[in-house]
Amino acid sequence: MEYFREAVALIFSGDSEFRQIIGTTLVMSLCSTGISALIGIPLGVVMGRNSFFGKSALTRLTNTLMALPPVLAGLIVFMLFRSIGPFGGLHLMFSVRIMVIAQVLLITPVITGLTCAAAEDRSALMKETVSGLGIPRFRRSFLLIRECAGQLVSVVLMGFGRSIAEVGAVSLVGGNIQFKTRVMTTAILLEANRGDFNKALAVGITLMLLSLIVNVPAYSLREKLK
Repeated sequence: MEYFREAVALIFSGDSEFRQIIGTTLVMSLCSTGISALIGIPLGVVMGRNSFFGKSALTRLTNTLMALPPVLAGLIVFMLFRSIGPFGGLHLMFSVRIMVIAQVLLITPVITGLTCAAAEDRSALMKETVSGLGIPRFRRSFLLIRECAGQLVSVVLMGFGRSIAEVGAVSLVGGNIQFKTRVMTTAILLEANRGDFNKALAVGITLMLLSLIVNVPAYSLREKLK
């Protein structure tokens, strides 16, 4: 209870740094999850609904990338966007935007792979029905997304969960800079390294509360879409 009280006190303390950390965490997590969903859901539906040459290899690659270590994803992005890298001229290093890019690299395969699995199962059940009704092929993907809507909410939530809990990639490319790129996971790591375990646990509890706030309405939406 002591840590919970400290977490509540920290939330309502009006501390400018803590507000910045929460804001940066939400911006990074929501933006990266949204971008990954916009890429991963259509790609997963196309992969799940259609049979094409190389599908098996592409599915295996996607499933492999779902387990991509965050530090490796951060290293890849770091090498690409550092000052002497191919995209160094964009000057994105140690910014929230580069953290979002690293997160998208991590989350997109997760959303794609899970969407593909959901779409493949549902597509097999719908195949005879849509053919019998004469529904045009270009409309079948939209119908499939509608039929999988409840599952897709869970898929997006899983992507959000990976985003908000990730520390390795964002620490590497963001630099954990105070009032700029510090997020809740890197703040926990920093406070733990300093030996301030009370504050680290307080931030951790706050992170879980923040995740709960996002998850409760999302799960209600999922139940309505079933």
